[in-house]
Amino acid sequence: MDKTQYVLEMDNITKDYSGNQVLKGVNLHIKPGEIHALMGENGAGKSTLMNILFGMPVIHSTGGFGGSVTMAGESVNIDNPLKAMEMGIGMVHQEFMLIPGFTVTENIKIGREITTPNLVSRIFGKSMETLDFDAMAKDARKALKTIGLQIEDYVKVAGLPVGYMQFIEIAREIDKTGLRLLVFDEPTAVLTESEAGRLLEVMRVIASQGIAIIFITHRLDEVMAVADSMTILRDGEFVARREIKDTNVVEIAELMIGRKVEKLVDDSFKDTRALSYDSIAVRLRNYHVEMPGERVKGIDLDIRKGEIFGIGGLAGQGKLGIPNGIMGLYEATGEVAINGKPLRLEKLGDALNHKVAFVSEDRKGVGLLLNESIEHNIMFSAMETNNKFLKGFAWMRLFDSKAAKAHAQDMVKRLDIRCTGVRQAAGSLSGGNQQKVCLARALTLEPDILFVSEPTRGIDIGAKKLVLEYLTKLNREQGMTVIVVSSELVELRSVSDRIAIISDGRVSKILSPDASDADFGLAMSGTRVKGGEDHE
Repeated sequence: MDKTQYVLEMDNITKDYSGNQVLKGVNLHIKPGEIHALMGENGAGKSTLMNILFGMPVIHSTGGFGGSVTMAGESVNIDNPLKAMEMGIGMVHQEFMLIPGFTVTENIKIGREITTPNLVSRIFGKSMETLDFDAMAKDARKALKTIGLQIEDYVKVAGLPVGYMQFIEIAREIDKTGLRLLVFDEPTAVLTESEAGRLLEVMRVIASQGIAIIFITHRLDEVMAVADSMTILRDGEFVARREIKDTNVVEIAELMIGRKVEKLVDDSFKDTRALSYDSIAVRLRNYHVEMPGERVKGIDLDIRKGEIFGIGGLAGQGKLGIPNGIMGLYEATGEVAINGKPLRLEKLGDALNHKVAFVSEDRKGVGLLLNESIEHNIMFSAMETNNKFLKGFAWMRLFDSKAAKAHAQDMVKRLDIRCTGVRQAAGSLSGGNQQKVCLARALTLEPDILFVSEPTRGIDIGAKKLVLEYLTKLNREQGMTVIVVSSELVELRSVSDRIAIISDGRVSKILSPDASDADFGLAMSGTRVKGGEDHE
């Protein structure tokens, strides 16, 4: 194909944030009417590349980027989102950008309203023209018909099912005139199986009209079903471009995750553990969790007392739902036993009564009180649940500030939390140090079982090593059962005794950390893997 026939060419794209290189010479070429999958693990660089394509402020306020962007053979400078829209680039967001109080029509036509002149507008200008609701509704119905969504255009968006909202987002984008390229960002993450299948059909319809599609997803089955071609990124680098007809799930999996497992934890910890299936710390039976985007769909799992158990899988497959349901943060059903005793899933905080602690993946929303001090963040959960750092008698207890400060200072030292002192506000710390504060708070509860979700998200390699080694130390020296939930397969393979891969809300396979890259990739895609532990 002649180069001018590519609707989009991004060549040798580089980007760094304060010296941290996040894109290293990435190429992305898309043809008109092509469904092109953009693949890669979390942190591969997909979001940064799309931010560049859309001219997002986060790119241009941090020094811009290197490389060139060409559309239909012409070099372009997209320095703001409005310019991207004017050039015919649209996006269906993973998190909906709809206004709940507006009708379906109003959401589809927002920013492109059709108006008619009136007496007032002739005096005061176009901004005072009357909205032509009939014409707008006609456009909305046309867009809805194109994607096969049967819904009245005058209905308000508030309260509609999630699947409907996703399709309304798509209708809004295809209603735009001059649309040449449409980006779908994890569009099926919050959809049911039937809705996801319907969305893939809609993508084919849109592509048949000559509109190019960039399909960002972790789900290999969807890529094989709908995409024409794909680009794979890994650690900010361009790995490969493949035509779907010339590749297979095994190769894609190897390209996505096939890298040498770096040594994140040293071998100095003496392992005297005697792990046995006769001693189960966490037992799950027919366990379901209704966590949006991370649903768990009936899993059975036994985690042995005293092991480091890894839970991995691609985004949106359900791995994050497992600990969040146990801690009572989302509705959960099924049977859960902690050290042989049943957990009351309907009771918020019952897990704490069973000496289970949790370091959340959402450290700012759930994990930290950002305006409070490091000391307060570390001690408040233990004080509230275990009466720790309180002194006096049963009828009158006083806060033991001296003990709380001494404990906080000890945790700061043990976890190497970089701060000016324990009275510093947690919100002013770097991401890595905030994560360590979350860990310190959980450990202050003195748990028997510790769930750690995305423990090293957003922190540098030095902090990663410290956190992972400390978790290993807790396990080896104190016998603590540690369950690590992570999108980083390298981390899981460096610390875990066994790793459960979650796919489509179920346990796809339980693998040894030294299983092959291909086995892990296939398990992530939901494809059957020989060996390991079956969970069907």
